[in-house]
Amino acid sequence: MAELIPFRFHVQLSLPQSAGGGLVCNGGFSEVSGLEASMTPKTFKEGGRNWGEVQLAGPTTFSTVVLKRGITDAEGLWRLFDRSFRQSYYAIRLDCMIDLLNPADPQQAIMTWTLDNVLPIKFKGPDLNATATQVAIEELHLNHEGFVVAWHSSAGAGQNG
Repeated sequence: MAELIPFRFHVQLSLPQSAGGGLVCNGGFSEVSGLEASMTPKTFKEGGRNWGEVQLAGPTTFSTVVLKRGITDAEGLWRLFDRSFRQSYYAIRLDCMIDLLNPADPQQAIMTWTLDNVLPIKFKGPDLNATATQVAIEELHLNHEGFVVAWHSSAGAGQNG
């Protein structure tokens, strides 16, 4: 028997309340990458300050989040892709919560990333092979406009970023 893939991340994609709410996709993934924010500082030279430039916070950009090797109830996600691609309905944005699960108690989340205004941009299914054991979603790419992190363990309680 094939070894089961360990799912360390629980992911929920849902319509925002302003769009009627409702779960679009709910599942487990074994890998998440791209939870990254980058800020480009703005610099300017100030008169009388000869030892360097003043550094100010500039615009922040966010990387595409990639979910890999997942099992999910993707019917709602497929309907969303159909509306976006075939029916030219591009304004759909989703709410997304990604929970890092506790290996000792998979029902408990250690951390949660909440992504804002998520737009699924790529869905890659598995290669179909009768002799292979595959997962339902090989990759799911999500663009977003920012995220918030919440820690749930006692070691990081009260820290939000």
